[in-house]
Amino acid sequence: MPLRSQPTAVTKDRVIEALDRAVLAAEHGAIDSELPALVPTEITVVSPGDIRPRLDQVLLAEHPGEGLDALLATGLLQTLFPEVTALVGFGDGEWRHKDVWRHTKQVVAQATARVEVRWAALFHDIGKVKTRSVSPDGEVHFFGHAEVGARMFDRLERRMRLFARDNSLRSTIRFLILHHLRASQYDGSWTDSAVRRFAREIGGELDNLLCLSRADITTKRAEKRRRGVGLINELSARISALAAHDAQVPPLPTGLGNALMERLGIGPSRLIGDIKRRLEEVVAEGQLEPQRDSAYYVEYVLEHRDQLGLPK
Repeated sequence: MPLRSQPTAVTKDRVIEALDRAVLAAEHGAIDSELPALVPTEITVVSPGDIRPRLDQVLLAEHPGEGLDALLATGLLQTLFPEVTALVGFGDGEWRHKDVWRHTKQVVAQATARVEVRWAALFHDIGKVKTRSVSPDGEVHFFGHAEVGARMFDRLERRMRLFARDNSLRSTIRFLILHHLRASQYDGSWTDSAVRRFAREIGGELDNLLCLSRADITTKRAEKRRRGVGLINELSARISALAAHDAQVPPLPTGLGNALMERLGIGPSRLIGDIKRRLEEVVAEGQLEPQRDSAYYVEYVLEHRDQLGLPK
């Protein structure tokens, strides 16, 4: 729906009206035929406190794609997030250059209606525009687009300050953008150690990341979608099973602390606890086997004294 910009000054009320109409579109699944005229690129009269709650409503509504299209139609999306507007009409090489904007809207709509997941869905592919390359055989690649996208989000936030009062949310969104490809790399062949390492590195954002990864599967091929979602569900199940097992069977043997103190010639101290925690990390990384005898781990400690900060 083409709109003509008007030469009159745009007031705060006009910008708020455009945002509110986008909320209505997201809630009701239809774009208002009487959207306000195109807003200019300068909206300094509107504070982040006015913008963020309404954008949250757009993203969390039942039809977020329609709300985002309303923002695009008024020109407000370009004003707020030119990084996102750049995705409109931009192809990613799948199905004859699938429009990344349509993909993004579908990911947002498919994502769990959780504020951090849907914001991350909106921004997860913004790095593609800067990283697109074509190999000699015609295959399209976006090497490093997650990392580039995370840095673009940093710059976007410095400009907009939408999450200035919610550092936890800002950090979570950035983390999900940066790591949004990680779960989709699982192919069923990972060892238990690799699964443990993945879960440890993702930490408390595991559920959010898996939700985003499922939503990121937008292929029209039913079998490909079924397999992709199935693998992510399998990864989730393995993480849960391993966590339950590890809670019952600790990775290190009983008595290891005493063996370390005797062999290193030191008494009970914080250092012993630090060494044991580091050994647990090494086991989780797959460099050491779990549940071996104490001598096995003591030998590792002696061979890696420098890395562990032990005196010679």
